[in-house]
Amino acid sequence: MEDNNTNKNNGSENSESLKNEETPKASPEATADTGLEKYIQDLAKAKSDYLYLHAEFDNYRKNAIKERSQYLKYAGERMIVELLGVHDNFERALQSFKNSPDDPFFKGMDLIKTQFKTVLEQFGVVEVPAEGKPFDPMVHEALSSEESETVEPGTVTKVFRKAYKLHDRLIRPAQVVVATKKL
Repeated sequence: MEDNNTNKNNGSENSESLKNEETPKASPEATADTGLEKYIQDLAKAKSDYLYLHAEFDNYRKNAIKERSQYLKYAGERMIVELLGVHDNFERALQSFKNSPDDPFFKGMDLIKTQFKTVLEQFGVVEVPAEGKPFDPMVHEALSSEESETVEPGTVTKVFRKAYKLHDRLIRPAQVVVATKKL
C-alpha cells in the first residue's frame, strides 16, 4: 500500500514540477514593459476622464449663465402683468374723457399714459396688435364670435384686452371677438 501512496504522491509532485517548468519566468525587461504599458493605459484613462469632466463642467457653467440671464430677463414678469391691468384701467378712464380733448385734465392724464407706455417699452414690454389680424390661439383668447360680411371669417373684430410681450415671450394674451361667416 505504501507503494501506491508513494506513486500517487510522486505523480502529483511530477505534475507540479511540470507546471513550474512550463510557465516561463518573465524577464525584468518584459515586466518593465508590462508596467509601462499599464501606466500608459492608466494615464490615457485619467486624461479621458479629465477631459470628460472638464466638458461636463463647461456645459454646466454655460447652462448656469443662460439660466441666470433668462431669470434676469424675465424677473419682473409678474409685476409687469399686474401693471398692465392698471394701464388698461387708465386707458378706459381716458376713453371717458374723449369728448373733451381740450380739457387740461385730459391732456395731463394723456401725457401720464404716454409716459407709462414709454416706461413699459424701456423694459421690453410691447403691445401685440390684434384687431384686424387673423385669429391666433397662441396670442388671442376668443371670448365670443360675431357674424360679419365686412371681414373674413377668423379675423379679430374687437379687442377687449390687449396682448403684450416681454421681450420675445407672450405675457398676456389678447381677449378678442372673432368674425364668423354670415349665414
